[in-house]
Amino acid sequence: VNFTISSPANAVIGRYNLILQVTSGNKIFSRFLGQFVLLFNPWCPGDDVYMANENERQEYVLNENGIIFVGNAKYIEARGWYYGQFQDHLLNICLTMLDLSLYYRQDPAIDVSRRGDPKYVGRVISSMINGNDNDNGVLLGKWQGSFHSDENPSRWDGSVVILQKWCQDNYKPVQYGQCWVFAGVMCTVLRCLGIPTRLVSNFNSAHDVDRNLSIDKYYDSSGKSLNISKDSTWDYHVWNESWFIRPDLGTSYNGWQVLDATPQEQSK
Repeated sequence: VNFTISSPANAVIGRYNLILQVTSGNKIFSRFLGQFVLLFNPWCPGDDVYMANENERQEYVLNENGIIFVGNAKYIEARGWYYGQFQDHLLNICLTMLDLSLYYRQDPAIDVSRRGDPKYVGRVISSMINGNDNDNGVLLGKWQGSFHSDENPSRWDGSVVILQKWCQDNYKPVQYGQCWVFAGVMCTVLRCLGIPTRLVSNFNSAHDVDRNLSIDKYYDSSGKSLNISKDSTWDYHVWNESWFIRPDLGTSYNGWQVLDATPQEQSK
């Protein structure tokens, strides 16, 4: 017997069990045939992550190597980064990441039912890349102090060793990461799941904590700076953009969508 499996373009991604059931009279025979994994498909016109340009698919889905721009506006440094999204065991680690999230633990059925939506999956992965929410996340962030006992973020040059260490340490957050490390690892996971993803670097990067669209600084009457504002400006910041449509917002919002895994300001 030959048979073909044809999944809907919006089917839930993840691991599936394939079982053959044969009914003969009053008897039912079942046999487990194995597992398969379903991913997002940028080559499928009906998928929310469909990307029409083959060169872009090669770059944003299939390319395992990239460059991350860091430094400052006057001295921009290009760092090589190995995404390695097709390396052994990486897919299993990425799927396990979904099952460790707070979303899954709070309501497994609802969580799994939403995994056909790249908006939702992107938000879950964004949460899981950092370990600051006590949710078995991949990396802990650290921006000051000593790194003697753990890995200095500047020494990482790829995602694979970080994800493997996270798995080997029973999903304990790896120490330490900063924005470009969070973005590099997140790019690996999303490309592995079939979502076209890229990195974006921004220089003189404003962090407007109170959302009044300005960076506020306070001084006393003598001109002395008062350290009471949480707003700040960083030399640079790195985040991700993923490609998918936005039926919730309208076609004018289709395309590159911002995702930021750095645990600096909490999203609503």
